Amino acid sequence: MDWFARHLLAWFDRHGRKDLPWQRDPTPYRVWVSEIMLQQTRVQTVIPYYERFMARFPDVASLARADLDEVLHLWTGLGYYARGRNLHRAAIQIEQGGSGFPSTREGLEALPGVGRSTAAAVLALAYGKQAAILDGNVKRVLSRFHAVEGDVSRTATLNELWEHAGSHTPERRLGHYAQAIMDLGATVCVRRAPKCDLCPVAGRCKAFANGRAEEFPHRRRSRHKPVRRSRMYVIATHSGAFLLERRRAAGVWGGLWTPPQRSGDCTPMEICRELGIDERSVEQHRTGAVFRHTFSHFHLDIEPVYLVLDKKPGQAAEGERTRWYRPGGTQPVGMPAPAVKLLAGAVDGAAD
Repeated sequence: MDWFARHLLAWFDRHGRKDLPWQRDPTPYRVWVSEIMLQQTRVQTVIPYYERFMARFPDVASLARADLDEVLHLWTGLGYYARGRNLHRAAIQIEQGGSGFPSTREGLEALPGVGRSTAAAVLALAYGKQAAILDGNVKRVLSRFHAVEGDVSRTATLNELWEHAGSHTPERRLGHYAQAIMDLGATVCVRRAPKCDLCPVAGRCKAFANGRAEEFPHRRRSRHKPVRRSRMYVIATHSGAFLLERRRAAGVWGGLWTPPQRSGDCTPMEICRELGIDERSVEQHRTGAVFRHTFSHFHLDIEPVYLVLDKKPGQAAEGERTRWYRPGGTQPVGMPAPAVKLLAGAVDGAAD
């Protein structure tokens, strides 16, 4: 065990997180779900989602049997919904394979949504196997400790970081080491204003020695995010049913349900014609304030348009792509956060 690992584990014994929900019974399934949820998401945000998910899907078999809508319903608000779709696909793949949960790097990486670092985390945390991890927190720790100058999005830089990750990974206490280095990046070696005075490896950290900790890791300058504009038509009946459309499988909201979303110049008359709604059945029509939802690569400015109908139109019947939905009902659907916000606004507006 090298100097880095010894000092890191000594710090973990005193300060590391040891009572996270997925640590209490670290089965491969539980660790896998936690690692997928933790991708680009903070621990405190994940915990309530994880606990609800585990209560409903305690094992891979129950997840594989589930309807995708129920899986995405439990994912609503967590973002990066492809993760939920991949979990469901992977569970089905595991069950159909008939060999149980994978216990090798190759088997884990064959699952949808599982890359090299996620596979390594499952191997170390659940199986106690030697496997180097390199998630976002670990990249930050190692790029600072070794003062790795390259852009971390480039292959050459990543290869260098993988080499450092492997060189520090010990042959024992694998699960503790994996948790320790992730904890260090999440709580001490943070992105902005790192707490170098609390760091157990600051004594040999090259970035700290040169007063450059906040300069690492190097990333290419982010491009200006484009702004897209659209309208979402919140179509409701007096009985409190809302018309939703299922998104196509591809895209950031793939497979989720939202109010019909159209271009910013689509008029109420046009959406009514498209959906087979008699314009004479529209009893109320109002436009809400534009709000912005930000994705990783663009901003989306959404203008809500609320239409209240006197009855459900015959042509807009339930089908594979459309559904009448009652918030709080017994049939779960997966919706992105902006859709939940729009439906809540419609209910509140009706109450006012």
